[in-house]
Amino acid sequence: MNILGKLIIIGGAVDKGSFTETNLDKNAANNLNFFEAGILKRIINESKHKEKSRIEIITTASVIPKEIGPEYVKAFEYLNAKNVDILTIERREQAADEEVLARLKAADIVMFTGGDQLRLSSILGGTPFHDILLDKYHNEEFIYAGTSAGAAAASNNMIYQGSSSEALLKGEVKISSGLGLIDGVIIDTHFVQRGRIGRLFQAVVGNPRILGIGLGEDTGLLITNNREMEAIGSGLVILVDGREIKDTNLTKVELGQPISISHLVTHVMSKFDTYNLETHKMHIQSSHYL
Repeated sequence: MNILGKLIIIGGAVDKGSFTETNLDKNAANNLNFFEAGILKRIINESKHKEKSRIEIITTASVIPKEIGPEYVKAFEYLNAKNVDILTIERREQAADEEVLARLKAADIVMFTGGDQLRLSSILGGTPFHDILLDKYHNEEFIYAGTSAGAAAASNNMIYQGSSSEALLKGEVKISSGLGLIDGVIIDTHFVQRGRIGRLFQAVVGNPRILGIGLGEDTGLLITNNREMEAIGSGLVILVDGREIKDTNLTKVELGQPISISHLVTHVMSKFDTYNLETHKMHIQSSHYL
């Protein structure tokens, strides 16, 4: 199936998860580390109408939406995208409101902010908003962009809880259903800085068909046709491939006990590297062997 939409998933921002500086212009050099490192600018450039794109910021995942939303509006406006607004959805009934649905239908880009990914799946899941979102992603030149919780919720399987320090103890990682834009992967965010690789290890060993994607901060993936992934931003993307696992004690140990895994394959991507989800081949842009 040919998917016309594009998926841009982002590991999160460094400073408090948002653009919290009060004077964006005065502190532009600091603030641009996240969105001018190529991520928000790339979102604009990948869209059909570039700077003229209709962009909706969706703050459903956040418990402080009134603080987070305007910061993203400022960030996009700084990059000359002026047709930006905040689409507030805090209750399930709002996800069926005709005005909300009309705004989604008219959007070229939706930007899901950080917060709690369970808020996204529980408030939006199974609503008319969710149905339209999936339809637009599959059938229009449309961009779903999500940072932190917005990235984690993009896949069919979603990590929503799990201690980083105890992630390789059986049962510590909690998985639920996400928004289902892409299948066959599971996404974790704030990955390198918060030491979450164990969370992906446990998620993948439980179902080795799923590719684990760990997004560092200031880092993202551009995914086209749910197949070709390109690393964007300044940091690292860690891929955890369980298809060649040879052995594990997962089904033998009790809850809370350490998990053993033999022959788990990992890849590390940086800016401009690509990975094909169908062939499972990675291409390093500046390869040592070229």
